[in-house]
Amino acid sequence: MSPRSCLRSLRLLVFAVFSAAASNWLYLAKLSSVGSISEEETCEKLKGLIQRQVQMCKRNLEVMDSVRRGAQLAIEECQYQFRNRRWNCSTLDSLPVFGKVVTQGVAFAVTRACSSGELEKCGCDRTVHGVSPQGFQWSGCSDNIAYGVAFSQSFVDVRERSKGASSSRALMNLHNNEAGRKAILTHMRVECKCHGVSGSCEVKTCWRAVPPFRQVGHALKEKFDGATEVEPRRVGSSRALVPRNAQFKPHTDEDLVYLEPSPDFCEQDMRSGVLGTRGRTCNKTSKAIDGCELLCCGRGFHTALVELAERCSCKFHWCCFVKCRQCHRLVELHTCR
Repeated sequence: MSPRSCLRSLRLLVFAVFSAAASNWLYLAKLSSVGSISEEETCEKLKGLIQRQVQMCKRNLEVMDSVRRGAQLAIEECQYQFRNRRWNCSTLDSLPVFGKVVTQGVAFAVTRACSSGELEKCGCDRTVHGVSPQGFQWSGCSDNIAYGVAFSQSFVDVRERSKGASSSRALMNLHNNEAGRKAILTHMRVECKCHGVSGSCEVKTCWRAVPPFRQVGHALKEKFDGATEVEPRRVGSSRALVPRNAQFKPHTDEDLVYLEPSPDFCEQDMRSGVLGTRGRTCNKTSKAIDGCELLCCGRGFHTALVELAERCSCKFHWCCFVKCRQCHRLVELHTCR
């Protein structure tokens, strides 16, 4: 996909998820000063929740810290995946947004909290048991992905479902929410442990585990780069999203979709919450989107010499520590005009 096409699809993440960044539950990720969400009164004070989410918060207090961790995890992954793009997962009010990976963050964090014993309402997935077709014994604590996905559907999707089936944006967000959750489900993995004399693996027990979140982020990033532009159409008695270009094949339940092309993110736009790329560090030698030509939108760039301090000449000393020198070197730093 060309850089222009990639930038067009960024509308998916920036404008498809929030009607306004200031009114979204993702603000939970910014509550580091609140401490644990352990009282119903705290739910009333949480910025960005609609009333039905506030009620869910009150009924599920023990889960809310996991929801917050999931949002924080998603933001960190967003910033990693988009670190070299014109839009790098930030808005003017410093609230990063990452669309559907946030949904995954909630499902992921709640699932992990279940299997780690943090929550009374759920535990390990006990439906995974017996002997597998491959001959190993299902045992241990399989991650309870079913509970994590179900809670994510209830908590995250309620905002979109409250808008009714006639809202094109709600249809898109609900589709992408589910595609995000499926990205975890399709990357679930089997972990095993051998039992026997001297590690002979006479008996092998295995369990199902969620993948590393970085792997999920990579998978979604690929889906993002191949997202399909769609439009709502009447199909029978209901409305559905179909590709805007009839030459494109229909999207699947695991694909991401978007309704409108995005801006180019070159200049600051206060109304849309776009920071622009002025002052961003760019790669002078790259021809990709992180290169100075594309990232700086043709405006040119400044070059300055800066001194970097880094560890060098590291040696291992018995026993047991590593000692390094601190070295200084001058490097060129390029920033967009």
